Amino acid sequence: MAYGRHKYSVTVEWTGNKGTGTSGYRDYGRDHIIRAGAKPDIPGSSDAAFLGDAARWNPEDLLVAAASACHKLWYLHLCADAGIRVLAYVDEAEGTMLDTPDAGRFTQIVLRPRVTLRPGDDRALAEQLHHTAHAKCYVANSVNFPILCEPAIEFASA
Repeated sequence: MAYGRHKYSVTVEWTGNKGTGTSGYRDYGRDHIIRAGAKPDIPGSSDAAFLGDAARWNPEDLLVAAASACHKLWYLHLCADAGIRVLAYVDEAEGTMLDTPDAGRFTQIVLRPRVTLRPGDDRALAEQLHHTAHAKCYVANSVNFPILCEPAIEFASA
């Protein structure tokens, strides 16, 4: 593992100018493209509730996805180190945001990973590793609201 300072650079390019720029709140599109090096572009917008395109990723989706993916990556790492064989992992995560006239903020994210293990693996250890993954997760350690984890563990058919 490479300890130390890591930097991440992205470019967000607004593509929603409908010809008059931001002449009025309803006169411009919220669409943008997120780029990072040679990686595939991510089509972005705002949430449909804020005049965005529901077919495109919004910042709130990306925040929930980042929390989910970070937890998963740590969990798989810890399971590999502990000899727990994860055969499948699906998380149906959900974030809750409170929008007020003054400001909006997330109040929580709930991760709901469904993990399938090799028959005979240690269920208690597999459950404990979710707590360890949460403690190590870079995203969870960087936000000012709770990220909860409600894992379900099952075993593959022998």
